[in-house]
Amino acid sequence: MESWRLIAPAFAKPEPSKWNDARVTAAWIGHATVLINFFGVKILTDPVLFPRIGIRLPGFTIGPKRLTAPALEFHELPKIDLVLLSHAHFDHFDLRTLRCFDENTSVITASNTRDLLRWTRLRRITELRWWEMKTLKTAAGDIEIIAMPVKHWGARKRRDEYRGYNGYLLESRNGGRRRIIFAGDTAMTDNFDELRRNGDVDLAIMSIGAYNPWIRSHCTPEQAIEMANAAGAQFIMPVHHQTFRLSFEPLREPIERFQAALHDQPERIALREIGETFVLP
Repeated sequence: MESWRLIAPAFAKPEPSKWNDARVTAAWIGHATVLINFFGVKILTDPVLFPRIGIRLPGFTIGPKRLTAPALEFHELPKIDLVLLSHAHFDHFDLRTLRCFDENTSVITASNTRDLLRWTRLRRITELRWWEMKTLKTAAGDIEIIAMPVKHWGARKRRDEYRGYNGYLLESRNGGRRRIIFAGDTAMTDNFDELRRNGDVDLAIMSIGAYNPWIRSHCTPEQAIEMANAAGAQFIMPVHHQTFRLSFEPLREPIERFQAALHDQPERIALREIGETFVLP
């Protein structure tokens, strides 16, 4: 039975306390959760750290159980400066995890999603619509965050289709100009072409799973590469696979297809397994 199934450990365990604040480092914690040290600014994308996602009832959660444990638990994370939320779906916007943060953490989220955070301690909340920008000022330096359009949807339940959904472009000039895409969830779209107008991208964090049968809202691994290429990305980090069973493709199929599509450029693959760490050269 699902409730008795064991959760597999992550492939590796990141050691963020050893990361260099003068570099850009990112580790895949699981699903769409990535821990980024952006020249000393600590960012966590779509944090989901508990064994299940879904509707929370007293004492238990109704929804899918993890296949693979998060590479880090909440208490093992460094102090997070920014939580980046792409959209309100349960596998990206986990209130149980978000309630672990306090008022000192900033949040950037999609339009019409702030109300979902009212029962958390988070107070520094900024909603961004497509192409709007926010400058996050921290002791380690400033980061510019631009919300970019993707092809998905934002409703948390059935009738709140007014909620927004974003990808994000992060830019820092603290150690020379560096640019990172966190795409959230998206089907194939030409919106990534726009990002190249102001320069190439160093790292694109792209979702590569849940395309069968949800191809209208999730891209294939090959399409993820095509969109990252359109943005001029040097490296690609494949996420959103091997964590929850949300679709019908076999568990290892997304990463196998991703690696096959980049067989002639394997050096562009930032990582392959949950818990691995990538340092931008």
